[in-house]
Amino acid sequence: MGKEISAVICTHNRAHYLTKAISSLTEQDLPNDIYEIIVVDNRSSDKTRDVVESFAGMGNIRYLYEPVVGLSHARNRGWRNARSPYVAYLDDDAVANPAWLGRILKVFKTTDPSPGCVGGMVAPIWEAPRPTWLGDAIACSLTILDWSDTPHVVRNLNSEWLVGANIAFPQKLLEILDGFTPHLDRSGSRLLSSGDIFLEKQIQKADYTCFYHPEIAVSHHIPASRLTQSWFIRRYYFQGISNAAMQLLSQSPSKRRRLRLAAQYATSFLRQPRCLLSMIVSTKNPERFTQKCFNLITLGHVVGLLSLPHRPYAEN
Repeated sequence: MGKEISAVICTHNRAHYLTKAISSLTEQDLPNDIYEIIVVDNRSSDKTRDVVESFAGMGNIRYLYEPVVGLSHARNRGWRNARSPYVAYLDDDAVANPAWLGRILKVFKTTDPSPGCVGGMVAPIWEAPRPTWLGDAIACSLTILDWSDTPHVVRNLNSEWLVGANIAFPQKLLEILDGFTPHLDRSGSRLLSSGDIFLEKQIQKADYTCFYHPEIAVSHHIPASRLTQSWFIRRYYFQGISNAAMQLLSQSPSKRRRLRLAAQYATSFLRQPRCLLSMIVSTKNPERFTQKCFNLITLGHVVGLLSLPHRPYAEN
């Protein structure tokens, strides 16, 4: 019997989480012979390979090594080596519901027209108490997702989206679109993001749909190191840079146009004294801290438009 779906985990130095993630895939409701597990080791220096090899007895798990550091490189290595028509991605610090792969297959096979990508709910596993200053509007940056209890097509990616911790695609469509762009997403300590969102935009542009189903569910660890204001400040500043990178990739504006865009964003920002004040004053108020984070997106966007190369972070 051929494989129907490939579950891909991309990992970098997270052996302490990886065992739990793989275990959740070995406990799926599907028979082992119709799905495979692919672990892409993105140049780890810990015991990642040992963890994967400890599951060798399952018979449906493969270890791949990706020497070029970067989440997009690892994700592309995964789908290009998959042996099935559908590819599902689970983060290395996430835990899949036992029905995860089965629900993904059902949505692909029963939804008309068949979607270009599917995903669902991501529940938090808090490793420390949630801070009082953390509002819901920015908590989503911790990969928390719950759009509704109703399955639906995601139409406006500015208000709803699917996340790479819990997302699946037809392999043929990934091949057509050339997968994830290497100019976005995490690479070492660089906090660029939105490679999943950029691909979802490409999918919609190609006249396919993105489909959310709440029963395609996973849980995701949130370490204490991310529950600090300094992490959020850096995360949202880099979100602005990521937005600029997506704009450059999709529009390819001239240098003059980039300068005009940066000037427009900066002028609008500077005309609002409250925005400037929020950047300076520290606060424990959730609404004010949320606004600070949103203002950092604008600042990062301006910096990105002025500083990124024409093809953002192109390889040498």
